[in-house]
Amino acid sequence: GVHKLTFQSIMKCDVDIRKDLYNNIVMSGGTTMFNGVAERMQKEIKALAPDSMTIKIIAPPERKYSVWIGGSILSSLSTFEEMWISKSEYDEAGPSIVHRKCT
Repeated sequence: GVHKLTFQSIMKCDVDIRKDLYNNIVMSGGTTMFNGVAERMQKEIKALAPDSMTIKIIAPPERKYSVWIGGSILSSLSTFEEMWISKSEYDEAGPSIVHRKCT
C-alpha cells in the first residue's frame, strides 16, 4: 500500500533527514479525501517506523487540488520552460520526447 511505499522511500533517504521526513508526510490528491485516510496512514506508518519516531501526517483541506496547484506553479517557473513539450513536438517525436527533454 501507500504506507509501505512511503516508508520505503523514507528508508532510502539519508538517516540524518528521516526524522524530518516522518514528521512531514503530506497527503495530496483526490483519493486522500476519503474519510479516515490520514488516520489510517498515521497508524500504518507508525507500525513500520522505529518507535522513537514521531509521525505527523499533514492533510490540508485543499489537498484534492494540491497536485494541480503544484503543477501550475511548476509550469509558471522560467527554469521549467525548457521542458515544455508542444503538441507538434509530441506529434513528431512521440513519447520519447519526454525522455529527451526532461532528463
